[in-house]
This record gives sequence, structure tokens and C-alpha cells, in this order.
Amino acid sequence: MTDRIELSLERSTGFRLEVDIPLEGVGVTVLFGPSGCGKTTVLRAAAGLERARGLVRVAGQLWQDDAQKIFVPTYARRIGYVFQEASLFAHLTVIENLRYGLTRIHDPQGEKRLYQAVELLGIGHLLQRRATELSGGERQRCAIARSLAIRPTALFMDEPLAALDHARRLEIMPWIERIKNELGLPILYVTHSEEEVLRLADQLVLMEGGSVVARGAVDSVWLQHLERTAADAQRIALVMGTITQKDPDWGLMLVQAGSAHFWVRDTGLLIGSRVRLMIDSANLSVAVQKPSESSIQNIFEASVAGLRPSADGYRTTVTLDAQGTVLLADLTARSAHNLGLAEGMRVWVQIKSVSVF
Repeated sequence: MTDRIELSLERSTGFRLEVDIPLEGVGVTVLFGPSGCGKTTVLRAAAGLERARGLVRVAGQLWQDDAQKIFVPTYARRIGYVFQEASLFAHLTVIENLRYGLTRIHDPQGEKRLYQAVELLGIGHLLQRRATELSGGERQRCAIARSLAIRPTALFMDEPLAALDHARRLEIMPWIERIKNELGLPILYVTHSEEEVLRLADQLVLMEGGSVVARGAVDSVWLQHLERTAADAQRIALVMGTITQKDPDWGLMLVQAGSAHFWVRDTGLLIGSRVRLMIDSANLSVAVQKPSESSIQNIFEASVAGLRPSADGYRTTVTLDAQGTVLLADLTARSAHNLGLAEGMRVWVQIKSVSVF
């Protein structure tokens, strides 16, 4: 049967949670939304740390079904739970902290898996240090390794990078990607960081006021999120593409997505690899005729799928469709007017390679 989290809860404060979230068997499902929308409550209730009414089935295991009077206690759900704070014991070394999590499961393979987690998170050189001797990023990597050592059926991560500065967040995200790619665990991930959504999410659940407002594949749901944001806000579009060509002389690779193409910095991935591109809507320009002799290398045709003026009339956001690849371009209203832009119109899109990440 399909994995899902279907929960309802009411608090004396007036807060009400009502969600129904289908889950994929693997990959990262991100719960995204503003503070107070119920993201962490969903995670805690799904873990059994907080009681809510409904049904919870994760990784093929039924943990709660009120209709059948089933409720599996948290300790029996075998969840790897990573909190915002690493919560390591300051008086213990890293290896002692990691072993502490194994004391409750009495698994003869626990020590072997512990060292597999150590290798996966690249913390072998930290094992004899105390928690007080670690950086914030190192502490969180150790906390993640501790959660993996118990051989969890699922990994729950509650804003695991929120307490870190930007440099440390960039340090940790590749390790989370590695866990996703190598372990095949379902990961339920809570964040209000757009950067984490764009980089880590496979499935995206948008939440507001205790309810789900959109859910599905990250690229399509992210577009819905951008369409809901204020017209004068910064918007970063997410494009899924495939590496089709390389230019080693200039350190570039070509990513194809629909009829759009993007020459971007070569990251060392192989031709045929799937990649994510992040493109700020302020970095696109639009022309009604094909530009020539331009320094911009990413020039392709698209159709105007929508026009959205800002409240103050200064800016117009143009939705562009390049055979299924959807981009947003922020133009001054004057530019959009002078070009005569209208829905269905064919235009040429220009994006600098150095502005695509």
C-alpha cells in the first residue's frame, strides 16, 4: 500500500493541523512553509512524539491507524531523527556519542553500521574529539551519523541546518545528498530555506496554516510556490536538465532542458547526468527577434505563458515556456509594454552563463 501521512490535530491555542501527504519510498520529501505552519508538528506526530489522529505508513510499515486502533511507540519505529541542534553529549567523545544511540537496539551489526555511517559522513578523523572541540557543521554531521547507525527505516530531519551559518550549510548539504543517493532511505525534511528546497528536495509539500496547499515533484510544485509569492519578491526558478555536451577548452558543459539550453561551469559530472539549475528571475532578458553577436551564450526560443504585473506597476513578471521547461523573467513594465508582450507570443530568451548555478 502507498506510504502516507494523514493526520489531524487541534490545540487549545486554536491551531489546527489537517494534512494528507503521500510519500515516495525513497528520496527527500521536503515540508516547506513559514514558521508556525505545522511542518515540525507533522514530523513529530509522524514519529509518534506527539499524538494526532489519523494514519501513518512509512517505508512500508504501518505505525499508526486509528481506525484499527494501531499505534506503534516511537522507540519501535526505528526512526533516525535529526534535530536543529546536534545535541551531542559534551563530556563524551564523538565515537562514544555514536555508540550511545546503539545501546537501545542491541543489534550485533550495530558497530559495523556505525563505522559505515562514519565513512559515509566523512568523520573518521573526528572520532576521538569531544563535542566541544567540533565546529557546528562537524557536530551536525556527527548527529546525522548517530541517527544512521541504528539502521533506521526512515530519516526525519527537522531544520537540521537552521542553526548553521551559510558556509556550514553549504558544507553539510553534499553529505545529505550522499545519504539520499547511497542509502535509499525515505527522508522527511523540514525547512523554511529556499536554498535547501532547491538543492535537496525530490518531492515538495507546501504548507500554510496547518494545511497542505500543494504537493508533488519539486520542480512543478516550486513553480506553484513562485506564482504565489509577491510579484516584487526575488524568485529563483528550478530547472531539471541533462548534460549533453562539454567544452573542456573553456571549462563549460551544456545542459539541455526542453528546448532550453544552458552553457554552465563544468562541475565534473559525466555527460548524461541529470542536474539541477537555479536561475534568478532578475537575470533573464527577453527579445522579440533573435539577438546576434552577443556575449550571452544561452539564447533560445520560448513562448510567453503569462504576464504578471507588480502591485506598484513598476515590474512585470513574464512566465516563459520552452517546451515544458518553465522560467520566469522579471522585466520593467515599460520593457514589457515596448516589446508588446502577450500570452502565446514567441520570444527569444537570454541568460548569462555566469548567472546560472
